[in-house]
Amino acid sequence: MQNMPDIALVPIDSDLDVTTVRAVRRTVDRLIDGGCRRVILNMLGASYVDSAGMALIFRSIRRMRAMGGLVSITNASERVLRSLRIARVVDFAPVSGRGPRPVVSELDPKVQPLWRVAVRIDPTDLAETRTRVGGLLRRLPFTDDQMFDMTLAVGEAMGNAVDHTDGSCAQVTVSAFPDRAVIDVTDCGCGYAAPPRMPTSVTGQGPLAGQGPFPEQDSFAERGRGVRMMRLLADSVTITPKPSGVGTLVRLVKLVDAADVARS
Repeated sequence: MQNMPDIALVPIDSDLDVTTVRAVRRTVDRLIDGGCRRVILNMLGASYVDSAGMALIFRSIRRMRAMGGLVSITNASERVLRSLRIARVVDFAPVSGRGPRPVVSELDPKVQPLWRVAVRIDPTDLAETRTRVGGLLRRLPFTDDQMFDMTLAVGEAMGNAVDHTDGSCAQVTVSAFPDRAVIDVTDCGCGYAAPPRMPTSVTGQGPLAGQGPFPEQDSFAERGRGVRMMRLLADSVTITPKPSGVGTLVRLVKLVDAADVARS
């Protein structure tokens, strides 16, 4: 299990049935009681969910909603997806399968944003900066769940910008385009480039299994966990050195309906 202050990824490594729900329930309850407000159940290892598993999912959704948070399910197999639809879990929580992610095409450099706003990151008060960025994101046609996810993803990028630099010149730029929202988080550190995908463990187990080793003792391990979280929440994440000057550029992209953006 991977923990973060506001978000946790809980791997379900076997079928979610009467014999396994107790351990998963303890994990989820501990996260909620500890203040976590976003729990992602990664169903990659599950091929079956029985009534006890469904009861656990609904219980977790109710508990998290009562605390103002969100439970979502990812990497569900077709059979598990069918079960979740029959039980109407999909009516109460974001659920995604194992299909391909949305294709995010390159942005045509000739296309100008409908609007663009930059916000300086206050390294002494990230909460205030998150509030300001959240206000900008609310101008975009996101659902409440999408808003929640993007706010967390941007918050993670902001945290990296402050944690790995002194934060003195870090900023967030939110741009609305006809088919997408682009959020850039920049800093003035030494510059960092993340590989296109980052695996979860040395053993190859977990939500991004089969993508090569990523030792936990690596100097970028902590940053890598944050990158994996951002990639679960946004449609596209790229991390490169800034094209001008020194520092890192984290670009988060969320696709939206073009007509909705035009009205925002």
